[in-house]
Amino acid sequence: MSGDLPLPKPDPIKPEDDAAENGGLGQSLKHLVLGKPRDLADKKLLHRISLIALLAWVGLGADGLSSSAYGPEEAYRALGEHHYLALVLAVVVAATVFLISAAYSRIIEEFPQGGGGYLVASALLGPVPGALSGSALLVDYILTITISIAAAGDALFSFLPIEWLPLKLTAEVMLVAGLTILNMRGVKESVIALAPVFFVFVLTHVVFIVGGVIAKSGEFHLTGQQITQEVNASMPTLGIGGLLMVLIYAYSLGGGTYTGIEAVSNGVPLMREPRVRTAKHTMIYMAVSLAFTAGGLLCCYLLWRVEHRPGMTLNAALVQDMVRNIPGGTAFWVVTMLSEGALLVVAAQAGFLDGPRVLANMALDKWVPSRFAALSERLTGQNGILLMGGAALAALIYTNGDVRHIVVMYSINVFLTFSLSMLGMLIAAARGRLKSSRKKSRIVLFGVAFAACATILGITIFEKFSHGGWVTLAVTGLCVCVCLLIRRHYRNVSTKVAVLQSTLDALPQGKDEPPRPLDPKAPTAVVLVSAFNGPGVHTVLSVLKFFPNHFKNLLFVSVGIADSASMREENPIEKLRERTQAGLTRYVRLAHGLGLPSRAHLAIGTDVAEEAAELCLELAKEFPHCTFFSGQLVFKREYWFQSILHNQTAFDLQRRLHLAGKPAMVLPVRVN
Repeated sequence: MSGDLPLPKPDPIKPEDDAAENGGLGQSLKHLVLGKPRDLADKKLLHRISLIALLAWVGLGADGLSSSAYGPEEAYRALGEHHYLALVLAVVVAATVFLISAAYSRIIEEFPQGGGGYLVASALLGPVPGALSGSALLVDYILTITISIAAAGDALFSFLPIEWLPLKLTAEVMLVAGLTILNMRGVKESVIALAPVFFVFVLTHVVFIVGGVIAKSGEFHLTGQQITQEVNASMPTLGIGGLLMVLIYAYSLGGGTYTGIEAVSNGVPLMREPRVRTAKHTMIYMAVSLAFTAGGLLCCYLLWRVEHRPGMTLNAALVQDMVRNIPGGTAFWVVTMLSEGALLVVAAQAGFLDGPRVLANMALDKWVPSRFAALSERLTGQNGILLMGGAALAALIYTNGDVRHIVVMYSINVFLTFSLSMLGMLIAAARGRLKSSRKKSRIVLFGVAFAACATILGITIFEKFSHGGWVTLAVTGLCVCVCLLIRRHYRNVSTKVAVLQSTLDALPQGKDEPPRPLDPKAPTAVVLVSAFNGPGVHTVLSVLKFFPNHFKNLLFVSVGIADSASMREENPIEKLRERTQAGLTRYVRLAHGLGLPSRAHLAIGTDVAEEAAELCLELAKEFPHCTFFSGQLVFKREYWFQSILHNQTAFDLQRRLHLAGKPAMVLPVRVN
């Protein structure tokens, strides 16, 4: 870049094998459990950690497919005495799966950066609806983990002795904890580890659904006669309108069937390039598999006249009836239920994959603490993963792992997000704001999808408000209020910090050439800076103000942070390095304008304090009489939440340098 100062190229960031150099036994144990840090110098890094369509189907599509373990059952049981409507319900359920999937495929085209319902509502309906959608999604993904693990427990304990049921909640808690640790290792690692059970589920369920229908094919005529007789018997008391209301009621309460569809559109950034095509292929895989499984199960429930049994899911009862007189049937039953339970565990992945991503998007928009946009050394949203896992454990314990209780709480927020997304896309299509030229077809698609989603949402809230629905609405409302308060705080701070920007206009403009060469033996100030901004310049001027004519050299250290925002870009590490270098160049010119020789050093990483400390200690070898400085926002009134909303990097760096025996000062950047 013309006019930029040449900056030293840092060594590639590589994980160390020596435990002593990485924090001793504790760090070695951390690397054993979570894996070693990613090498950000690897140009194929994003390719290595991205997901092809098949793996995305496992990691994200499993959420949708797994809902067949509880959604169709809830719908079938909601029919009550009118099980003969299951055939119609199966067709409507399958059609709804394809409808919502088609709508979200169009959303993927319009929002290829991912983000799902949160970005759709924010962009098309405004920031407050966006915050509502984001809050609903966060609660939704927490409950995704909760219901998946609870349903997995039900499936696994369906074939175990009923005396073991008291151990179910303990086993579910252990599963949530294990998944939390697994996801902190990385997205691809967690998906690959769980992929085999996904394909066992697909195989066993295709076998028993197809087999179940074929086994009853000789009785289709008899079943048809029974359905006709039952419909005729219900007509005098219910009429066509009454039967339609029963069907709509069961359809709505079976809304848990569609709950995982949104996950694919939110997880687009996880996928292999070309991401849009990969995501749409993933959506097709999920739609076909879910429509087949959910519709097929409803048909089998009807054909086999399955009834609820204590301690057993309808799926378990169905398979048990089908294989009762088949050699090796018991083994197939056990494998099928094991695979169903295992798939539900895989489905919890969607909460761990997409929940932190929603948090990161909201953090970039200042709705939640900025630290949720940070990535760990494994390039995972570690803070978000821990929040998802902890909240899911709390929800699991609160509901005692009761799937029927959780599915009500879960469905409300899912369809709140669905409804907002469909409404936003419908309005955008009507106004001609979408990329597609097929305006009329888009209006019809999103109009019908909005009507279906809003109907399910309204009936679920009305019917289940006192059975757990109020809890979801209350928690979501509380989340929205907290988001509004956080955003107001960040805006107030930004407004006050912006006053410091006015100092930039009056700064002396230096030249690229330093006024004189650096003297390694002279007193040297080393200042940690980020972007070229008011707080950073304020820190530099404070150093010169508090130590007039003392320092003869002025060095700058900056760390480019690979966070959720930077990793969205193409060639993110190279672009991050360029931005960081451009900011440092301006600081060096400022020092030259002030008459001080200067130099800058940069690193790229995920932990500012760790990377900066390494650079500072290297500089201390070359400049033995150096003092390190960093700036920290300080407020006139200190509150407990300020340490959560604002990073404490300056104090962390100071502690690290003090432990190394180096002088380090934190200078105040006052916010009144």
